Amino acid sequence: MSKLLDYLNHLDSNATAIAAHNADPAAYMTQFGLNATEQQTFMSGDKAAIATLVGIDPADLPKVHVMNVDETY
Repeated sequence: MSKLLDYLNHLDSNATAIAAHNADPAAYMTQFGLNATEQQTFMSGDKAAIATLVGIDPADLPKVHVMNVDETY
């Protein structure tokens, strides 16, 4: 079973994880235990491919909440 859904849920519930992912996605995904296919699929941004890999409907994918840290907006 893919760890990608666990990773998505991890990012969704942990602001520190989002920061670590944004700083170095490949290193953080590897540290979490995602394999190359999971990493490539996630980084592609292809919602249908991600859903297929984790075995869920694309509409059921968790949304990652990213805060806008750019204070110009």
